[in-house]
Amino acid sequence: MNTLSYRTVSANNATVQKEWFVVDATNQVLGRLSSQVASILRGKNKTNFTPHVDCGDNIIIINAEKIRLTGKKWNDKEYVRHSGYPGGQRITSPADVARIDPTRIIEMAVKRMLPRNRLGNAIYGNLYVYTGTEHPHTAQQPKELKLNYK
Repeated sequence: MNTLSYRTVSANNATVQKEWFVVDATNQVLGRLSSQVASILRGKNKTNFTPHVDCGDNIIIINAEKIRLTGKKWNDKEYVRHSGYPGGQRITSPADVARIDPTRIIEMAVKRMLPRNRLGNAIYGNLYVYTGTEHPHTAQQPKELKLNYK
């Protein structure tokens, strides 16, 4: 008797199909954009998602300086870091970070949504954030990705 066998297919580095996508951050809300980008970077939108493998796609984010934060978050939100020494706590706002490097706001938001281990560091390497509309990844022929919010 021939019965159907449904096997669980686990992805590995040899079987993963990675693609390149471009996301325009113009007038996008930071949290909504970064949560969807983190999910695509992780590969959770694919049918062969495997938790212990980097099976996500490469994402290029352009126009990072045009990101939007809701409410009074430009000045009231705080990014806290610590040097490890007594009195070494440093607090900055998104407005201060954007003045120095606008790409850091998106990079920090996405990185903090990824796993905190070696796999998360490898997945984070698939994110490229740029100010302006130009990027050096035209050879990869990235597809434009429209993010929809639920």
